[in-house]
Amino acid sequence: MRPIFTNIQRRKLTTQVVILFYVLMAYKWYHGMFLYQMQPVFFNTRFDGVTWLLMQTGLHEWLIGNEAGWIIFDVIFYSLPGLYWWVVYKKNWSPLGPGLIWLFVNWIYIQCYTLFPTNSIEAYLGWLLFPLLFSFRKLPTFFFVMGGLRYLFIFFLYSAGLWKLRLGGAFNPEQMSGVLLFQHKEYLVSAPQHWYSFFINWWVQHKVFGYVLYLALTAWELLVGIGFFTKKYDRIIFISVGVFLFFDVLIMRIPYFDIVPMAMLLLYSKYSLPEAEMEKSL
Repeated sequence: MRPIFTNIQRRKLTTQVVILFYVLMAYKWYHGMFLYQMQPVFFNTRFDGVTWLLMQTGLHEWLIGNEAGWIIFDVIFYSLPGLYWWVVYKKNWSPLGPGLIWLFVNWIYIQCYTLFPTNSIEAYLGWLLFPLLFSFRKLPTFFFVMGGLRYLFIFFLYSAGLWKLRLGGAFNPEQMSGVLLFQHKEYLVSAPQHWYSFFINWWVQHKVFGYVLYLALTAWELLVGIGFFTKKYDRIIFISVGVFLFFDVLIMRIPYFDIVPMAMLLLYSKYSLPEAEMEKSL
């Protein structure tokens, strides 16, 4: 019999996400990834309507070279999760208002932040959507939206495998070598004698091993699609995501840790709602 999802689990998930947010905040500050530390001087235009709509405000241009703006944006973005938890769980406010404010700020900050040469917006999927989840007051609504976000995360991983097939990378034995050279070209030129340069060059020169690694990644992403049909292997998928993140940092030097909140939903798929809750209106 599956355990029951209650407000205890809801609060537990919220607390875990907020704690994780501040762990990642410390990691980003240590590695100079705050907006004020990166000091953006130019931006890249993404090809999507939401980005273009934001760009009409000129907010991203105002931030370029604006030291006060960087600090204000960082302070607001990194303070809201803690403020949300405090007013909802300590002051017993309705989650709707704080959640929507958190959602609005996250969308503005992350859209601007990822327009600058920082990281891809896909990595911040969890921070874009979790405030929406935390805005719902009724437990059934929260539970079903949580399940929907789980399916979205499965699609996020599965579509990456499909994309490798669609673009033909999975059929190109030199794909991984080319990706590594493109990803690390500056590092290989600036620090050719560093151990990491030798490590990357080994993978580049041994194309067969690199190709096998690329195929293994593609196969894993496609196999994650089993999550569309069953939740039986969610814990295994969660562990495999951790393995993926480790090797993504080791080999690609891409800190994709911001997808961990979405992966955490796999640990909550074991729960179900009691029939009485299921019958309540959303």
